[in-house]
Amino acid sequence: MRINLIAVGTRMPAWVDDAYQDYASRLQRDCTLKLVEINPGKRHKGADLNRLRMEEGKRILAAIPASTYVVALDVGGKSWSTEQLSEQLASWMQSGRDLALLVGGPEGLSEDCNRRADQSWSLSPLTLPHPMVRVIIAEQLFRAWSILNNHPYHR
Repeated sequence: MRINLIAVGTRMPAWVDDAYQDYASRLQRDCTLKLVEINPGKRHKGADLNRLRMEEGKRILAAIPASTYVVALDVGGKSWSTEQLSEQLASWMQSGRDLALLVGGPEGLSEDCNRRADQSWSLSPLTLPHPMVRVIIAEQLFRAWSILNNHPYHR
């Protein structure tokens, strides 16, 4: 299964890219993680933030491969323990479809992205910095995969 992490934001600090790559590269061929970066809208004083979110949403939707199961990351989504995430990962893998995880910009995902999603996932009720979200997702997916494969990473 291929997992596409489609996230608004480019030019992350080196530590974010390094940490993300470290966890993404640990996943095996049966479950690969690919980052698709979406250019954010230009934010300045007086910018129409709703319009920016809608434009980012269009770019996100265009990046979703055909026949992909879509999960929107949203604070209002379902929270899972790591063990529950591993059950979700097993279910996604057994479906035979690829997966797209959608991460919006500072204002969140557009309504169109939320409507396109088959499922909604909340990492935390906390507001997390977008660079950290990439790292957390990659690490938690690797941890969930580790549980499924009896890998010693998850203890």
